[in-house]
Parts: sequence; C-alpha cells; structure tokens
Amino acid sequence: MYDARQTTGAKQMPRSILDKKAAPSSHQEQHLKHYEAGLRFMQEGKYDKARAEFEKLLPDGPPEIRDRAALHLAACRRQTQHVELRFATVEERYDFAVLLLNDGNYEDAREHLEIILSEREDADFAHYGFAVLNSVTGQAEECLQHLARAIDLNPLNRLQARRDTDFTDMADDPRFTELLYPEIY
Repeated sequence: MYDARQTTGAKQMPRSILDKKAAPSSHQEQHLKHYEAGLRFMQEGKYDKARAEFEKLLPDGPPEIRDRAALHLAACRRQTQHVELRFATVEERYDFAVLLLNDGNYEDAREHLEIILSEREDADFAHYGFAVLNSVTGQAEECLQHLARAIDLNPLNRLQARRDTDFTDMADDPRFTELLYPEIY
C-alpha cells in the first residue's frame, strides 16, 4: 500500500497512538451519556431530570455538546417554570380546582381546595368539591365527612349530590344513601 507521507518525509504514526485517538475517552463517554439521558428525559416530559443532566455538561463538556445542552436546558427551564396563579376570590380558586379535578389532576385540585378551606372553613362548596374529589379517588370515609359538612353548611348540597354522577362509586354505600335520603331512614 502506498502512503503519501513516505514521499514527503513525514513520519508515520505508530498504530497504538492512532487507536487511542479514535476511541473516545471515558470522560467523553460520560458527557455523551448525560446528553443522551437529558434528551430521553425531555422526550418523556421529565424536564426537571433533563435539566439536571444538561447542567452537568455546562462546566466542562465538549463545545459542540455544551452548546446544544444549553439550548435544551433553556427549553427545560421554560417548561418547568411555575406561574403563580392569583385569584380574586375563593370562588375563582374553586372554579380552578374543579377544572383541575375534571382534567384528572387530583393532587393540584386537592391543594387548591385545602387553601380554600384554610381561608374559609365554612365554604360549603369547597367541602362539596372535596367530597367529589374523594369519591373519584376512592376515599369513601373522607368523601362522606366532607359531604356531610357541605350539607350541614348548605342543605341544597344534598339535592345537588343526588344528581351528581361523580358520586356513582358511592351509590352502594348505605352511609351515602342515608346521608342523601335521611327522610327514608
């Protein structure tokens, strides 16, 4: 085989050095693993985890990976920014909690209902909302407690609960029936 370096007087590099240059170092492999993990977490919607992986690349990652990681990091930060919601009234917060509940976001709905009750213990609608939340999440005891409190505060909640399909899972519980139809018992 003809090597152009032979005619120009350039020395041929020993094979062992060439092989070492071709193989990435463990440090480079680690950077690549962080980058790939960050991309995978982004695709899964786990932006906090992705952000942590990309942040590992910023101090000493290779420039081509570091630049891309910085772009992905900015996208992750935008996705994880929490906008502070402000409500003029507890009723507005309740409407938002119901929206969360209807979307299946039960923990956030619970958080907003707790805030309402911490501000106004006598908010019958918040107790009713908690009863619905507990019904759809399978917490019968808590459902009955909040529904009883909602009815005590506003007897019209009894009529509402009779027609509310969110209490379907509670229909077979005799305590629920007794709570909604006391005139029978």
